[in-house]
Amino acid sequence: MINLFNTHIETLSVHRVGNKSRNEAYFLSDSKYGLNDEIMPLLKEFFFKSFREKEENYYQFAHDVDLDYNEMYKFASEVFENPDRAHEISKNITKHLFEQSNHPHIKNGEVYVTYLTNLSIDNNVVDAIGVFKSELQSDFLQFEEKDSNLEMILQQGINLNKLDKGCIIFNYKKEEGYKILTVDSNRYDARYWLEHFLSVDAFQDENFITKKYLKFCQDFAKDVVLPAEDKKEEVMFMNRAVNHFAKNDEFVEQNFLNEVIDNPDLMSEFKNYKVDKGEKYSIEDVTTFPIANAAVSDARKKIKNVINLDTNIQIKLDFINPESAEKFVEKGWDEEKQMYYYLVYFNKEQKS
Repeated sequence: MINLFNTHIETLSVHRVGNKSRNEAYFLSDSKYGLNDEIMPLLKEFFFKSFREKEENYYQFAHDVDLDYNEMYKFASEVFENPDRAHEISKNITKHLFEQSNHPHIKNGEVYVTYLTNLSIDNNVVDAIGVFKSELQSDFLQFEEKDSNLEMILQQGINLNKLDKGCIIFNYKKEEGYKILTVDSNRYDARYWLEHFLSVDAFQDENFITKKYLKFCQDFAKDVVLPAEDKKEEVMFMNRAVNHFAKNDEFVEQNFLNEVIDNPDLMSEFKNYKVDKGEKYSIEDVTTFPIANAAVSDARKKIKNVINLDTNIQIKLDFINPESAEKFVEKGWDEEKQMYYYLVYFNKEQKS
């Protein structure tokens, strides 16, 4: 988990990068930007808003041979070792970005390289480097008094409500390639930012593994439990799975299977499914790991607990009290109507 509330922008360097394939140049500022109290809060909101609103999926710098061959890893390490050189190194970062800007779809824009202090990640206070890029400009109106009338002047500029691209490189977990958050609002050139400029892989910590294992369970429920049982059992399987994660700090696969799978036939199906599909979710060899509570909460919000019937009726099952669905909802077959039915027991209707 991160907290950017108390983050301070120590230095800011602003450059411009063009599209190399269109013979556009780059522009490097001689000196760092002079920050003031008026622009500081606006820039903080511009830079950080997208990260507060986005699910925390962490990355790390990677290279097939050695991390030291990753350009951005090298630049980040140089800045963290000597923050006074942040502006000079920001020029190298901008030139590196320019070298990757060789696809016709990539837009030119301003590059902001910041040295940040007082960030909180995983309950650790650390420094960080922010690299942000604005690409799309918006029309806006300025007004000017001219004689006895107001004249409208159409201009273009950066919309501070939306960051186009950005990353925050935390001075944390250096040996693994630093922990990194990134956003990209414009998906027409996704590989350019993540793969070519940053060269990152997913950071495989407990948050990553928890999300992947729960996603694996969700697909197992859809692909195996639903065809073998019914929609109610698919929903209840995921209900039990999420609740197991929620009440434990450490995941132990055998304990999970014993608690969550109540049909013995599905036990072997689960193990076979993991052998076939585990690599896709990066969990093929995973049997124990620390559980990330934030990842469990995110997963719970996304999992559907509704049975949709073709008679335009919905049955919503309670994830907080799963025993209610187990005890008070029954499925059957009506011979006369030749239709399935759900029988729901209750004492009285609750007021809305």
